[in-house]
Amino acid sequence: MNQSATTDIDKVLTIAEIVRIAREKADPEAWDYMVGGSETETSLRRNRLALDKMAFRPRVLRNVSEIDTSREFLGWNLRLPLLLAPMGSLQQLDPDAAVQPAAAAKEFGIASFLSSVCPPGIEETMKRTDGDMMFQLYVRGDEQWILDHVDQATDLGYKAFCLTVDTAYYGRRERDKMRGFTPAARRRIGGTDFQAGLDWDVVDTIRAHCKLPMALKGIATEEDAKLAVEHGIELVYISNHGGRQLDYGRGCAELIPEIVDAVDGKAKVIVDGAVYRGTDLLKCIALGADVVAIGRLYGYGLAAGGKAGVIKVLEILEEEVINAMANLGVTSMDQLNPDYLHPGDAVREPSVFSSFHLADIPDYTY
Repeated sequence: MNQSATTDIDKVLTIAEIVRIAREKADPEAWDYMVGGSETETSLRRNRLALDKMAFRPRVLRNVSEIDTSREFLGWNLRLPLLLAPMGSLQQLDPDAAVQPAAAAKEFGIASFLSSVCPPGIEETMKRTDGDMMFQLYVRGDEQWILDHVDQATDLGYKAFCLTVDTAYYGRRERDKMRGFTPAARRRIGGTDFQAGLDWDVVDTIRAHCKLPMALKGIATEEDAKLAVEHGIELVYISNHGGRQLDYGRGCAELIPEIVDAVDGKAKVIVDGAVYRGTDLLKCIALGADVVAIGRLYGYGLAAGGKAGVIKVLEILEEEVINAMANLGVTSMDQLNPDYLHPGDAVREPSVFSSFHLADIPDYTY
């Protein structure tokens, strides 16, 4: 990153500005890969709509002079109840790929996932960051291949092992197709038939071998959440892959109450999906999620300014969280519950950019 990029990021006050800078710097193919969804992009839009349709019920005349935004998770004292979600092909946004967001998360005081399809890979990323990280695996080999990755993640000091379970087939991402673009990770790695062959028997084999807490990423029904708990999973990760896999799915925030009920305290609940604002994070926590993950949002920061850009996104998000907590009348995350929420009407057409209307980014240019 050059000095001018760092200086620009230092002056930024809103995430809308981050998005605008990222759009200017990113290649068109990389940009569409990051912001797009599958087919009609209905799942992508419903992720946003699920959050937009929640209004707040603020309480007043409460002493909010001291606010604690932290939360304990897997032995970490997270500065915010926030994780950086696993993202592949980050080298399209920054040459250091996974290293920059992992280093930013550690410096800021949260944890992050490393995707198995993101360079510089499981060993080099940990070596260069000594980060507070969890490892996420796309399956590209047989059971022994999987267990070897479990052992490697354990030996290197990753704090949890995550299996992505909603990518049996790669989603039909039409923005990429119309540009004739194939993501680097998809070009580089074969063996996708092994991902399609995943089932609960494979989960049991991994669970019996793995000494780390284990997450399943891509849970979207209460039935599968219950099965996850029955199979010994400690971290149920609600996700529809950012709307990039199955189209016409439900918005992820909408799923939180039923999945929290389904796990019944036997597993921690993580959720991602169009979380772009501090208020979005608080809505998810109020519905019962233990922690929230962001993907595209830190991708914007990475594209705009590398590590400094990701940190700036996190700082702005923290500022938004503190402001909203004070105006809701709460001083800690544990005070949030569904009583602070009420059904409301969305006031904008939901899209990947509708939370950043001041950035004036077109939904698609081709």
